[in-house]
Order: sequence, then C-alpha cells, then structure tokens
Amino acid sequence: MMKYTTEQIIEKLRQLKVVPVIAVEQAEDILPLVKTLAENGLPVAEITFRSAAAEEAIRLVRQHYPDVLIAAGTVLTAEQVVKAKNAGADFVVTPGFNPTIVKLCQDLDFPITPGVNNPMSIEAALSLGIEAVKFFPAEASGGVKMIKALLGPYGNLQIMPTGGISPSNIKDYLAIPNIVACGGSWFVEKSLIQAKNWDEIGRLVREAVALTHA
Repeated sequence: MMKYTTEQIIEKLRQLKVVPVIAVEQAEDILPLVKTLAENGLPVAEITFRSAAAEEAIRLVRQHYPDVLIAAGTVLTAEQVVKAKNAGADFVVTPGFNPTIVKLCQDLDFPITPGVNNPMSIEAALSLGIEAVKFFPAEASGGVKMIKALLGPYGNLQIMPTGGISPSNIKDYLAIPNIVACGGSWFVEKSLIQAKNWDEIGRLVREAVALTHA
C-alpha cells in the first residue's frame, strides 16, 4: 500500500477540490459507490465511523481500489484510529480537536486532519505542529466569513471545511486560497446509497466535479 505524507494528501485534495463524506450502513455498498465516484472524476472517499460498517468498508476500498484516497472520518477514539490504520485508510479526519487522538496518530505516523472552529482549537493544533485542519461544522460556525477572520492571525492554515457545504456555497469556500478542498455529502446522500441509485449519484458527482473545476 502506498503511504502518503500529509503534504502529498493536501496536494491530492487540492486537485480534487471536493471530498465525499460517506456513511454506509452496509459495507458492501461502498464498492459500487466508490466505483461510481472514481469513474466520474472523484477517486476519494471520507468513510465515516458514524456507522459500524466503516472499518470493513475502508478495507474493501483499499483491496479493490488501491489508488483511491481514503480518509477515515468521524474518528473519536484510539480504537477507531487503530481500526482505520489497519483497514488501510490514508489519513484520519476528526470532528473536533482531541490532543490524545492527534498524538496517537503522530506516534503511528498516520496523517490526521483534526477539526477546529475557533482560535483555541487552532492554537492547540499549531502547538502540536498541525497546520492542515478540518473546519467543522463549517456553515454553523460562521462559514466563509469566519474562515477569513481566522486566517488573519493564522495565515498558514490549510483548511478543509465540512458541514453545510452545498452547490450554492462551495465556490465561495474554494475561492479562499487556504482552502484545500471541501467535504460534502449532497451527492452521496444516504437515501441514494440505500436505494443503490448509482446512476443518480454518478450524475450528481459529475455536476459537483464540473462545478468545482469551472
């Protein structure tokens, strides 16, 4: 398995611009979903530990789609970090800033993009040498306006906003140079996955890719 540094991951995310944030109830649904994503221009998936199927879903993607960039999302515990790493995730994304989880990932040489949404959490990240962060929940935390304000004192941050991102606001986020990519789920809705509506997901993915690369 190819192992990426944080810098390489950021570079890949900058090219992709949008990251599908996925919760699958059935692990086997991940394969047709990732196939649909990759074939339509998005070889990336943030597979969240909001469901018990996450670990197995990550393992399946790693086995069948070795070139797809995999983030393990909504990682809250040390046990989930270890599961994500063993299953083959490329990096970890957390909703908040937990120094214990960050230090564990650093000890395991496992890239992590922790969640921040205020100066306190940003300074906690910087104190551990982390500049690539998730801004969550983006819209509820003040969105583009808040990010621009935070970039005044913290101009070196590389940011991946997630939460409330949609086709109507994603361009506003991506217009900020420090924004690497945005996490979104509008094109991988749970209802579409459960209905196995890969054609509709494919159409929405193509739209998202066209919109973010226009």
